[in-house]
Amino acid sequence: MLNLPKLQFPLYEFRFKNSENKTYIFDPIRKKFILITPEEWVRQHVIQYLIHDLKYPKSHIAVEKQLILNQTIKRSDVLVQNAKGEIIILVECKAPQITINQDTFDQTARYNMIYDAKYLYVCNGFMHIYCQLDKVNQQYKFLESLPTYTIK
Repeated sequence: MLNLPKLQFPLYEFRFKNSENKTYIFDPIRKKFILITPEEWVRQHVIQYLIHDLKYPKSHIAVEKQLILNQTIKRSDVLVQNAKGEIIILVECKAPQITINQDTFDQTARYNMIYDAKYLYVCNGFMHIYCQLDKVNQQYKFLESLPTYTIK
């Protein structure tokens, strides 16, 4: 088993399996075991946080969706949709050893030019940055947390 760091999240239960000297973690959204990497460890915590703490239904969460930005294929880490199918939260996950800085935030903002999500969440497992897009003033307002799921 890998020596995975304790991240700044509540404790969640995960399913692991080992195969050919590699460790895999079960992704409840993709419904399969995924090779565990430092970034995947963070992503799986974010998914649990969205489901268990913020109460978003699994059916409203998408993982590693492809997008095309400036003729380049990229992947968004986690997207959360509302009941109408509109993307409301764009999440960018980084490995714990990656410092979240302006470049990280700019990458997320570039991805959001495609998605137009109301909220952005950037996380490396230790830093959690939440913000809301203010379309009128064309700026981001930093928040203490993301909103919990509500049915509208």
